[in-house]
Amino acid sequence: LLGEATRDHATGALDAVKAGFALRMARLPAQVVCVADFAGPARLSVEQWAADEFELSIEQYHRKSGLLDGGMIVLALFVLLTAFINRQRLYVLFAGWLILNLRVGALSAGWDIQWLGQTLPADWLLLSRTVTITLYGIATLTLYQYLLRESLDDLRYSAPMRIMQWLCMPMLVAAIVVPFRIFLPMLWVICTCCLSLMTVGLFKIMVESRNRVASWFAASFALTFLASLAEIVAAALGVREVVGVINSVTAALASSLLAALAVAEQMRLETQKRIAAQAELEHAYEAMPVGLFTLDLHGLFLSANPALCRMLACETPVSSRTLWQQFFDEATWFSLREQVHQQTHVEMEIASREGERRFLVRATLAHGRIEGVLEDITEKTKATEQLKFMANNDPLTRVFNRRGIEKAFEHAAVSLAAGKPLAVAYIDLDRFKLINDLFGHAAGDEVLKQVCERMAMMLAGGQQIGRVGGDEFVIVMPDTAIPLASLICRGIVERIGGTPYRVGDKAFHVRGSVGLIEVSDGMPMKDAISTADRACREAKEASDGLVVYERNARAFHEREAELNLVAKLQGPHATEGLFIEMQPIMSLKSPHESLNFEVLLRMRGADGKVMPAGPLIGAAEKSGRAGVIDRWVLATTLGWIAENAGRLPNTRFVCMNLSGASLNDERFVQDTLEILARHVHVASRLCMEITESVALHDLDNTRRFIDQVRNFGVKVALDDFGAGYTSFSYLKELPADVLKIDGNFIVNINAHPANVAIVEAIVNLAVNLGMKTIAEWAEDAATVQTLAEIGVDYVQGWAVARSQAPEKILNAASSASFIDDAVLLEMLPSLGNAAALDLRGFMRSY
Repeated sequence: LLGEATRDHATGALDAVKAGFALRMARLPAQVVCVADFAGPARLSVEQWAADEFELSIEQYHRKSGLLDGGMIVLALFVLLTAFINRQRLYVLFAGWLILNLRVGALSAGWDIQWLGQTLPADWLLLSRTVTITLYGIATLTLYQYLLRESLDDLRYSAPMRIMQWLCMPMLVAAIVVPFRIFLPMLWVICTCCLSLMTVGLFKIMVESRNRVASWFAASFALTFLASLAEIVAAALGVREVVGVINSVTAALASSLLAALAVAEQMRLETQKRIAAQAELEHAYEAMPVGLFTLDLHGLFLSANPALCRMLACETPVSSRTLWQQFFDEATWFSLREQVHQQTHVEMEIASREGERRFLVRATLAHGRIEGVLEDITEKTKATEQLKFMANNDPLTRVFNRRGIEKAFEHAAVSLAAGKPLAVAYIDLDRFKLINDLFGHAAGDEVLKQVCERMAMMLAGGQQIGRVGGDEFVIVMPDTAIPLASLICRGIVERIGGTPYRVGDKAFHVRGSVGLIEVSDGMPMKDAISTADRACREAKEASDGLVVYERNARAFHEREAELNLVAKLQGPHATEGLFIEMQPIMSLKSPHESLNFEVLLRMRGADGKVMPAGPLIGAAEKSGRAGVIDRWVLATTLGWIAENAGRLPNTRFVCMNLSGASLNDERFVQDTLEILARHVHVASRLCMEITESVALHDLDNTRRFIDQVRNFGVKVALDDFGAGYTSFSYLKELPADVLKIDGNFIVNINAHPANVAIVEAIVNLAVNLGMKTIAEWAEDAATVQTLAEIGVDYVQGWAVARSQAPEKILNAASSASFIDDAVLLEMLPSLGNAAALDLRGFMRSY
């Protein structure tokens, strides 16, 4: 045995030299049998050397290996240093790829057994080779994707490459833990797939985009592939090299050079893009419509775009000697500097030093400098302020609108809890509508402006005016006691009506009425305005045009009672406590032959006392619940008539008053028709009273309702007839049966001859139209006598009887049965004899 050796130790004449083994022979020629044990595919070759030539080859081997290692490592370190300086991941990736390329080249040349002149332990050698090859493949694939990512995205080729990259990761684990005989086939499969994908991708990119980066990478890729193929062919043919210039060393160096060219080309493209982006950014910076600036921490401008110079009206371009404080005050600068140190992003509104323009500043602190944007928002601020003004102010008079005065009230009401007084006045202009009607709205608008100016002159600080209607205003007077508020309001009344209002060559006289109230703590705005409005309505009747409600005035208690009624009407027990009474209506043609009456609503309180129904009806109409009350009265009345029809042989009609709000309530109309349908046998005795003003307000709706109820035999009376302005002209349009003459014409009729003439005209008109007449508010026998002489058909009032309980009506023979006035009782026979028509004839006419 001449000797044996491994990469770790040797015995005999056999030593581990360079990438193989050397057997030193003393005599030649000789026959030697060599036996080798390989961990993977390999070929045994033997070459004879002279001793001096062999030593020289060893020296050259180490020199070449060291030069290759050193050169590639220096290049890799240079690239890493460049990557650190430029903060570029591409350089880091390329440096790693260079080192791995070096190790793969050394492996092919058989130099990988050492690293920087140090021989690697034999136990590490196989592992280092598998790991090196795997990392080299991953690095090459990653470098390929990084350099060509845009082109791969355009070709929609990035996804397959990413999948392949992730498949390579398990190979790194396999290189460490899987035996070499199993790892090697796996490596060939993965390499074949990767090479195929990369080749197809490179071909497509070069064909479609002619990318120079792809061209250089393809050259490096092809050279590495050809060198590897040459080594495979040489091993198969048993020769040392197929082509002398193509070997592992030249392939490693050339492929690295070509890859560097690809990286350089990519860097050139990125630099061009960065320069273009920088140019575009600079152009955008110059062309931006908003001001861009950079300040140091002392307020000096480091840079500013032209838009900023235009905004600030700079005579010369902003330079590093220009201070922020030259355009804005010191407080603005201190505020800006303080906020950028406290917040990441600052946004604040500022004014120019002169205060004429408004700007919005957005700034942030970056690298010890203040980077910011300045936007001129002068017009926007004006528009916003105008919108806010319009939201809270009347555009014509410039005083508060309803929303604005409500806010003023809410703000003032806060001080009530501290015991400070608060007064609210309601002003209504008298005869103002005539100005609009006779001279047009332009004249009326000018008068309103002058009225507001006169009122404003009377107010002190903190007192606000609000326009809440066409010619209605509210004044909120915080911290103002009622005596002082009364004095102010009296002055307002005098100011409004003291001197005429001149518009062009015309002069107008306007009078104002004021209702003033003292607001108590906790009173809502709507209640305050409602109560002040009530005081204003009373003021219209007062001589001086002013009515004052102090805190404990009766009106507040009435308002509270009204609110309680509204709350009750909104609940499920709205009709609880209601009952009806009847007031007789006597025929002036045959007083003893009829028992007709009007149903009147009454209410009994929780204490059992009878309360006036007026507040209940008013509350129902204001709360939209009038239909509930009228529905109850209608159902109760018809039910009572049906139940007692046999005891009412002389009853021809029973009047019932309808609220105007009910006629406009579609649900009430439908319910009325249903109730009439259930009591159709007694519906003909019902006479529904509709107030004349309500009937004329919506003539079509009124006519439709009258037609519907008359289908059931119901009679219809126009109540308070004569109180309106146009009733005569519309009588022919309404199919009414009865005219109930307004009581204002009846009271004291004998004292006013004009009333007699009016009533006579109404009676004659009713006769010509085939209608009957009822006179209400007849309080004495003389009035009844006059009405009979005029020809009125029926009379109602205290002269005949007050309202009666239903039981008393059932026990009476006629309406005349309730008369206790001796004079009227003596008059009754003459009334009956003078009758030209009897009641039976009247009823047959229906």
